[in-house]
Amino acid sequence: MNAKRLLGGTAATLGAVAVGNAALRADPDDLEPPLGRPVETYRWRGFDVVYTEAGDPDDPDLLLLHGINAAGSSHEFRYVVDALEAFVDDFAGELVTEPTVVASSLSAAYVAAADVDAAEYVFVCPTASTVPGRRTWLRSLLRSPVAGEALYNLLTSKPSIRYFLADHGFAGAIPEEWVDYDWRTAHQEGARFAPASFVAGFLDVDVDLGAALDVTAPTTIVWGRAAELPPVETGRDLAERLDAELVVFEDADLLPHAEHPDQFVDLL
Repeated sequence: MNAKRLLGGTAATLGAVAVGNAALRADPDDLEPPLGRPVETYRWRGFDVVYTEAGDPDDPDLLLLHGINAAGSSHEFRYVVDALEAFVDDFAGELVTEPTVVASSLSAAYVAAADVDAAEYVFVCPTASTVPGRRTWLRSLLRSPVAGEALYNLLTSKPSIRYFLADHGFAGAIPEEWVDYDWRTAHQEGARFAPASFVAGFLDVDVDLGAALDVTAPTTIVWGRAAELPPVETGRDLAERLDAELVVFEDADLLPHAEHPDQFVDLL
């Protein structure tokens, strides 16, 4: 094979990958609000953060912060990784008053580090880290325009989303609408940049989680019995260290609030 033919084949392959990447990008207009309610925009340090308000404004405030993952992030986060604690502090301070704060997974560490003025905390499988260490090469690879986008598309394909949902929860029956919404979320314009930092370890919080969660407000820690990373023993140790209540959901993994929503609401 001569060099000209090799270069031609390489160019054709890259072109096909680029076309495939473009075809997989979702239309932003096709993504309905996640909670089926109108969304508001919170302007923070030059970035728009979308949130939803629901319920009776005369009722006590309840602030819900979702976990960080490939289908739950947006392009803007890549610029504010080092300031997420400040964002949580500013957002909570400006929009809610002494709320009950519910935070899942890595978001719990940001809440704890930000020292939000809350009436009560509910932490769902809290963690300060994903995989130990930072992998700059992986973040750079996922951010690259053709190969990185193709790799990201594999990571956020529907089979991959189903795999991770089954691994983190929904072992019995994975809601297809959940898979579809996650897929469309992950394929919005620029959506891969925050997950690139997430899987490379750049969104982890450098804190002692037990010390960070040692707050004065009443605290409840929620865990799924089937969780392995981190396991329920981690939740038990945290609860003992903090003198907090530990609530373990049977037949649940890392998403007890999504797997058993009625029981979770009763807990709140």
